[in-house]
Amino acid sequence: MESKWVLLFLMIFQLGFEIIECSVTYDSKAIVINGERRILISGSIHYTRSTPEMWEDLVKKAKDGGLDVIDTYVFWNVHEPSPGNYNFEGRYDLVKFLKTVKKAGMYVHLRIGPYICAEWNFGGFPVWLKYVPGISFRTDNEPFKSAMKGFTEKIVNLMKSEKMFESQGGPIILSQIENEYGSVGKAYGGAGHNYMTWAANMVVELGTGVPWVMCKQDDAPDPIINTCNGFYCDEFSPNKPYKPTIWTEAWSGWFTEFGGPVYERPVQDLAFSVARFIQKGGSFFNYYMYHGGTNFGRSSGGPFITTSYDYDAPLDEYGLIRQPKYGHLKELHKVIKECELALVSSDPIITSLGSLQQAHVFSPKSQCAAFLSNYDPNNAAKVTFNNVHYTLPPWSISILPDCKNVAFNTAQIGVESTKMEMLWSDSNMFSWETYNEDLNIVDESSIITSMGLLEQINITRDTSDYLWYTTSVDVDSSESFLHGGELPKLLVQSRGHALHVFINGEYSGSSFGTRKHRKVMYKEKINLHGGINKIALLSVAMGLPNMGGHYETWETGVLGPVALYGFDKGKWDLSWVNWSYKVGLKGESMNLISSNPTFSVTWTQDSLITQKQQPLTWHKAYFNAPKGDSPLALDMNSMGKGQAWVNGQSIGRYWTTFASGNCQGCHYAGTYRPLTCQLGCGQPTQRWYHVPRSWLKPKNNLLVIFEELGGDPTKVSLVKRSITSN
Repeated sequence: MESKWVLLFLMIFQLGFEIIECSVTYDSKAIVINGERRILISGSIHYTRSTPEMWEDLVKKAKDGGLDVIDTYVFWNVHEPSPGNYNFEGRYDLVKFLKTVKKAGMYVHLRIGPYICAEWNFGGFPVWLKYVPGISFRTDNEPFKSAMKGFTEKIVNLMKSEKMFESQGGPIILSQIENEYGSVGKAYGGAGHNYMTWAANMVVELGTGVPWVMCKQDDAPDPIINTCNGFYCDEFSPNKPYKPTIWTEAWSGWFTEFGGPVYERPVQDLAFSVARFIQKGGSFFNYYMYHGGTNFGRSSGGPFITTSYDYDAPLDEYGLIRQPKYGHLKELHKVIKECELALVSSDPIITSLGSLQQAHVFSPKSQCAAFLSNYDPNNAAKVTFNNVHYTLPPWSISILPDCKNVAFNTAQIGVESTKMEMLWSDSNMFSWETYNEDLNIVDESSIITSMGLLEQINITRDTSDYLWYTTSVDVDSSESFLHGGELPKLLVQSRGHALHVFINGEYSGSSFGTRKHRKVMYKEKINLHGGINKIALLSVAMGLPNMGGHYETWETGVLGPVALYGFDKGKWDLSWVNWSYKVGLKGESMNLISSNPTFSVTWTQDSLITQKQQPLTWHKAYFNAPKGDSPLALDMNSMGKGQAWVNGQSIGRYWTTFASGNCQGCHYAGTYRPLTCQLGCGQPTQRWYHVPRSWLKPKNNLLVIFEELGGDPTKVSLVKRSITSN
């Protein structure tokens, strides 16, 4: 009998030992994994912004670059496109992505949110959430909390069932709830605080066995860890002395918006910011982004965010290594790891080396590591440390893993730079055909009529970017403008984000907003005739808002006023007349993007394409896959604005709008802001659009383009992304 009790004791002891061995906790110094404090280096890679075929290579390059952790958001809108209906397939196979990370021997920070911002459509929320009765987003609101809890539990239970948490032997060592809520919550007052507290308590009760974090949330309650996001986080401290210092988003660059320049962040400054964070006691930092990827389909939010989400990341949009950013950071990571024992075992002793120079020294009994800093953005500094003379370049930190020898300086790059180029491929488009979008609304069953102007998303539910607003006006034949007088003007005010105007079936003009000025104004002379005239307005959305207080209430579409000017009796207000509404394009309803469309249509051969470039036109062609394995892109420089598909898969929105900004060069030294490093002024904001190799067949791939303005598709080409040494 005693032997059975001994055996049982040994089993319990062994079980307890295993639980300890698979535990994640924290203290004031660091995240503690299996009883060991760790300096953890992380990078954001979003599974939805690449393809499953790319994941293994991306993760391998991240690990080779010195990363320990892969960070990703969880994207509610793609996983639950309608209430209770879930999708975890293809690019949305979250479990497969995490297993890829685990296979590489890396950890995961799973940022469930489920609000994510991320320049993603609607901040990651599914649009159906907006129409839950009585809902108000991200506040102490029962309908919202119920939906949020349901999705959070769905993801946590999925992770548990697949044994994904480190407490189960999986890769997840951290999870995040909510996202950058601090300033929003303060604006909401008590309701915001109550919601934040509820969210924290809700996830702790889920029992994942790993810590939870809230970024930019100074009042995050225990045991939640509050963390920092930004270009610099060296001044950040957690809200309790027993929590580690974590930087959840070290911004490696910046996102791009149509009509704006491309932003870069010099790697010298990025490395400097990381070294500053580590020397102040930071123990976990994450690059946002390490690989930015592509906003395929209509996934970009903002609105006006480009299809490319390159972010000037160490791995570019196509998954290629960007040098010197990748290599310089790799060297930084190597040196930080050499200092790890000292960093997690002691607090820094800070001494002045000059007016803008300091030494941060970590010296437990077993090791000594030093960081020598020069905060002067203009001048190098000669300093003396431990009776040795050192020269520090401007705006730099030298790291001495043994407190003697400089192993790395943030401003001194020893990696050869590379140049990204787009090169001709051996694939030509052939058999170009075109189909003009039918402007006549035929299917009466799909038409909505209303007195007055309706908000766009309330009608489309974001099933399409496009909504037709149509009305008719009866012009008296005695009007002066019909007898040699000045033509009348049509005024349309829209919260669009783009607007195309058609009068009696003829294109009259377009108007566009920007990310900073989202209201669209059209005021142009138009041709009317005596009798009935049809005014058709095509309102185009370019992504739903992804941030801001109660952004679910923000309106889109033609909301007025709409008026005619120049009539004998003065202004003619059309804002409250009878309007008809039609969601989407006829080509969308006929599934023209497929090789097997729902309805057969008559396509016109390419010889007619070049005769007259018309707006609202569908184009299609076939092409063979280029040889080799280089990443591919469509050169859309000859086109105007629209969307493109390859073999039925959406490449995304394109828009050949030119970048305005102040591209006056870029210097690494000094406090970085995106405005200080702008590129591409006077060029298209985005010219090339990623075509994943995995979407292609060897031959007869179908390219379909919907052009809103009237570009020349015969000049569209497939190019290869290539790296060359400078």
